Amino acid sequence: MSFDERVTAAQVSDSLDESGLRHQVLDAGIRPLAQGMRAVGPARTVQFAPTIKAGPDPYDDMIEFIDSIRPGEVIVISSGDFGRSAYWGELFSAAAKGRGASGVVCDSFARDRAKVLDLDFPVFCRGTRPIDYRARMRVVATQTPVLCGGVVISPGDVVVAEDDGIVSVPADLREKVSALANARAAKENDVLTDLLAGASLREVWDRYGVL
Repeated sequence: MSFDERVTAAQVSDSLDESGLRHQVLDAGIRPLAQGMRAVGPARTVQFAPTIKAGPDPYDDMIEFIDSIRPGEVIVISSGDFGRSAYWGELFSAAAKGRGASGVVCDSFARDRAKVLDLDFPVFCRGTRPIDYRARMRVVATQTPVLCGGVVISPGDVVVAEDDGIVSVPADLREKVSALANARAAKENDVLTDLLAGASLREVWDRYGVL
């Protein structure tokens, strides 16, 4: 089962709470470059670490990583809390969009904001800086568990990123959590209809058990 298009990050978070996982929401400092961005899909992870020099081919590892993206994936970038440089920009966005990626979540900075927005590619990050990671950071691992925004995300975990924030669902709980979230979304739609028709909060809570 997959998440219904109407399912929100809040509904996924509530469903994770119901499943006993209460720490799956990433740091609130990681935000979309523009309001209304949304990315949902299995995580494809990359880990960076500091370096003091640039080799003859400083982008080889990211080229290989991006060229291996599969349609629907959400790229998850972990900087190891090294927020000096940007890790994502216009050309990486164009390549990822061309590969069918759903979006990118980065626990540090991006750049080329205006150009990325023109591409209509969802990017979630802590903000923008013009500094390239070349000769500052290097890829040390791909497709391994990473710590991003305070949450450990493994390849294949389902990432739901939108205006409210970013939630990660462990792959082995995808079926359970998506079923709960889809059901919650349907209930909340009924709750909204009843409230707008004049029902009291007590009435809808007793009827649906959802608020």
